[in-house]
Amino acid sequence: MVGESDRKDKKEARVVAISLVVLLVLLALAFLLLVPSLAEFSATMLEPGLGLKNAAVVSFFITLVIMVIFAVAAGDGLIGELQFILPGFIAFFLIIWLMLAWIF
Repeated sequence: MVGESDRKDKKEARVVAISLVVLLVLLALAFLLLVPSLAEFSATMLEPGLGLKNAAVVSFFITLVIMVIFAVAAGDGLIGELQFILPGFIAFFLIIWLMLAWIF
């Protein structure tokens, strides 16, 4: 037999699940509305200089060197720090890539 606390937990879980689904739908809608603005921003602000393709190549090698230096300085080497290097690599790459394309 299902107790009162079980019913309360199920109801609370449904409310949380529905709230998460609504939040995801709203985020997807906001992203879809933002895409044209991002495309216009990219065309006007990022392309005239170095360009996205060339900036990506330069950013890859800069980020690779920085991550190797960080891994060696951490003391565990490349394998011991892998779980921290991968997200750091992605974050550094994106930031350096877009900044290079924007500034130069």
